[in-house]
Amino acid sequence: MAKATDHVSVDTTPLYDEPTGRKHSIYLLWGDQVEVLGKSGDRVQVRARGRETKGWVDQAALGGEPLLELYFIDVEQGDGILVKTPNGRHLMIDGGLRRVKQNTGKSAADFVDWKFFKDYAEDRIVLDAMIASHCDADHYGGLTDLLEVDKTHELDCDEVRVKALYHAGVGWWKKGAKGRTLGPYEKVGKESFFTQLVGDRDEVAAALEPGADPALYGDWSEFLGAAVASRWTNNRPTAIRRLSSEDKYLPGFEPSKDGEPEIKVLAPVPFDVKGKQAVRRYDSADSKNTNGNSLLLALKYGACRVLLTGDLNRLSQEALLADYAGSRDEFLCDVGKACHHGSQDVSFAFLKAMSPAVTVFSSGDNEGYDHPRPAIIAAAAISGYQETADDELVSPLIFSTELSRSVKIEQTGGVRKVAGLVYGLVNVRTDGRRILCATRDEQTLGWRIDVTQSRF
Repeated sequence: MAKATDHVSVDTTPLYDEPTGRKHSIYLLWGDQVEVLGKSGDRVQVRARGRETKGWVDQAALGGEPLLELYFIDVEQGDGILVKTPNGRHLMIDGGLRRVKQNTGKSAADFVDWKFFKDYAEDRIVLDAMIASHCDADHYGGLTDLLEVDKTHELDCDEVRVKALYHAGVGWWKKGAKGRTLGPYEKVGKESFFTQLVGDRDEVAAALEPGADPALYGDWSEFLGAAVASRWTNNRPTAIRRLSSEDKYLPGFEPSKDGEPEIKVLAPVPFDVKGKQAVRRYDSADSKNTNGNSLLLALKYGACRVLLTGDLNRLSQEALLADYAGSRDEFLCDVGKACHHGSQDVSFAFLKAMSPAVTVFSSGDNEGYDHPRPAIIAAAAISGYQETADDELVSPLIFSTELSRSVKIEQTGGVRKVAGLVYGLVNVRTDGRRILCATRDEQTLGWRIDVTQSRF
């Protein structure tokens, strides 16, 4: 027999301990799904946010609908985004550094594991798409943690199933005995282009074989090797595919009438060089090229638009402004993930083309980076979509996973000390028109909530 479910219809509501009284354990958010267990007076008994988490909710707080949910996960220096669609499909976009390289000992894999095992009461993680925006370890490392669940034994879920892995094409190749390279490139006019791109599953598998030439390199090779070994729910091998603007849409997320979001692929922009698909080589510095060739994804749900930018930098942004000279409205968005964690290597013209009402910085404490930079926080504010109501600012809104992070304080023998970190998760939800942004309020153990509306 199917379980009776409902959804929270208000911004936030307590989960009460009893059918009467005000004592409560946690706060639920707009769109949260609950399993209905019973009713008493004006309250409904539900199971929510955990296998054993039961409580009571005011009946007036239910009657909602599934929403599009985006979780910008605190992975310190790096990106990690979990997307849940209204029909319950999940996409994982980047995952931060690997767990062993995190100061907290946790990566995005641990949040995803909590979400499925605790919140959904599932024993396996099922992802319809896993996306590595580019080949920097602070983006794909945590994805390796997810794929290697059998090796690490760090997760509560027994297995991870992935339908397809998508990547941007530029990758790390072996160079000599110990070196690495982004591969050969050709000069065409005033520009240069990488011509040796990582391809589909068969090409990846061939480049992982002993003695392969060209051969994939290092942690990037380990990540793609884990993807080759992974499976979907029907036990078919996980598909692996390079994406570019030529694909137009992420497979399975084309425009449709099924109430699901569409996801457009805006970059990298491919070129034909001597009969091969190629992408721009922006600079002699490898980091400029890995970042510059990030996937740029435009997600649309109802009237709401979200732009996910990877680590795009000034050179690539300026090139994209030229590539989309007649259609720069493709970059307009309600919610924008800040490029490259708030690095100052950004085009202000590109920020103005985005003009988001909500900007989310995924940043960390690494002293060598100091992200987000003050000038870029200011740039996000003055380039963002401005709306006021009753002499108060509605947007732009700016969030940072680092600024949303806090610490747990314990007191022993009169001495107060830091006992652990509380992750700086930024939770964004929308019904296609209304947009709710929530971060934890550690004083009340509830949520700090801001709400805006799509302008499209």
